Amino acid sequence: MAEENKKSGFNYPLLDKIASLPGGLVIVPLVIAVLTATFAPEFFKIGGYVTALFYDGNACMMGFFLIVCGSMIDIRQVGMPLYKGVIMTGIKFLLGVLVGVLVGKICGPAGFLGIAPFVLIAAITNSNGSLYISLSSQFGNATDTGAISVLSLNDGPFFTLIALGATGLASIPFKSLIAVLIPLLIGFIWGNLDKKFRDSCKVAQPIVTFFMTISIGAKTDVKTILTAGASGIVLGLISAATAVLFFFIINALLPKKERNAMGAAIGTTALNSAMTPAAVAEADPTYQSVVPMATAQCATASIITLFLCPFITAAFDKYMMRNQLGIYSPEGWAYEKAVNLSVHKV
Repeated sequence: MAEENKKSGFNYPLLDKIASLPGGLVIVPLVIAVLTATFAPEFFKIGGYVTALFYDGNACMMGFFLIVCGSMIDIRQVGMPLYKGVIMTGIKFLLGVLVGVLVGKICGPAGFLGIAPFVLIAAITNSNGSLYISLSSQFGNATDTGAISVLSLNDGPFFTLIALGATGLASIPFKSLIAVLIPLLIGFIWGNLDKKFRDSCKVAQPIVTFFMTISIGAKTDVKTILTAGASGIVLGLISAATAVLFFFIINALLPKKERNAMGAAIGTTALNSAMTPAAVAEADPTYQSVVPMATAQCATASIITLFLCPFITAAFDKYMMRNQLGIYSPEGWAYEKAVNLSVHKV
């Protein structure tokens, strides 16, 4: 054995160890990025390749990751990504509006614990697309990743403005939707024409996921949580709690063999939701006075859900694997993984 290791050279399977942790490909790089941004804030801004990759690289990395994921969408499955995207987007919007309206009716404009109804709507209807894509690489398949083309519609203030009756000042972000679809389409076409390209993308996926997640966390630090205080943390916990509802509701609407933990992965608040209060105030100046606090609350909620959602998603995935449900059932694509787990336990 020692002779074998000598011949092959030293090898420590770090990537495999990270991937084996629940949500490891997201949690580990996220912790690294946030701690670096907190204790060495200038590191990501030193310029050159470091800044380009780790600080400004999220959009580029996400675009490349979409090509990778698009390559794994089988042409025979094109309907499922669309279906998943529609139900996820619709349910997330409806639940966000329902919570906001109920809080407004019961508590009035001041809201619950200092969280205004429109802030609840902004936080719950807006999901972290980058995190969803990262989690889909570990807990879903290409059809789940493909759902982002529809789910990306909840980016920004669009749905919040609709819910507040300000639709005349908002427009459907067709350009944003097309910008998501193009890399997916490139990967989809190339992957269905070229099996070797698809196989190469499959190998590259965890590496791209790791570095993309660093770029997600590079612009946040623990100080942001302190700005909004308890109300921002409560908002984050409420948003994260919706992951449980999404898991059960979305799976109830999916075929048995497609049910997985990815419904929980939309129980997040995107960091760009912090820009929504200002957009709402521009549409309706009566909200102007609450913009600073609302902005900090949304930013805090985004960080709270960024950390909690992977753990919630991983917990549901483990539950389904242990009980051989959904994708882990005999007719599911991940059944072999569940069987292997049972064998190892025995």
